[in-house]
Amino acid sequence: MSQNIKRFTTPVSIKAIVIDLDGTMLHTAPQLSEAANRMLRDMDYAPVSQELLASYIGNGVSWLVKRALTGEMHATPDAALYDHALPIFEKHYNDLLLESKTFEGVIEGLEAMQAAGFRLGCITNKLECFTTPLLAGVGLAKYFEIVLAGDTLPEKKPHPLPLQHAAKFFGVATEQVLLIGDSLNDTLAARAAGCPTFCVPYGYNHGEPVETLDLDAVIANLPAALPLMKLA
Repeated sequence: MSQNIKRFTTPVSIKAIVIDLDGTMLHTAPQLSEAANRMLRDMDYAPVSQELLASYIGNGVSWLVKRALTGEMHATPDAALYDHALPIFEKHYNDLLLESKTFEGVIEGLEAMQAAGFRLGCITNKLECFTTPLLAGVGLAKYFEIVLAGDTLPEKKPHPLPLQHAAKFFGVATEQVLLIGDSLNDTLAARAAGCPTFCVPYGYNHGEPVETLDLDAVIANLPAALPLMKLA
């Protein structure tokens, strides 16, 4: 199957760009980690380092809470414990949500992409109840024609469905939709959907360098994508 995966040469010829949120546009690790540690404190658990918690980011809040409770990447806590912990985490994260900051170049990059005629969307595994107020609160919502959160569709990244849905929304072929992300989930989704994909190196790829991923380019920031693509 892998021999059928399409890879793209730059500049990629595209009509739309979909961009990941956590670790790509917004530095959310401090707030997610603090919310997790406040949850642990409320439950009389020992705190976990921000570095370790950041390595759990990318698969949604459920994954982060489970990892924080167990301290392991693939362990699963008792279901009753998780059900007790989740609303505690959500309350703390809501309190901290709008403290997240955009990474350098994000606004400049989005404005340049719009000015160049590309259509823009956001695809994240973050729950919609956090995604919508966060994008609005930090001033990013206005750039996107479509926002797909982790619970918008029946599947989320690394499943290709969000990218396929976005392509259908834009009325273009999947190979004309560029995904910009920061992690394995992004590149797996892009390859499964047949989309070109770029990654930024500063995000939350479970502590691994993005250069090891199956992607078409590593970009220093969003503006650095501009020379590597052209309007189809």
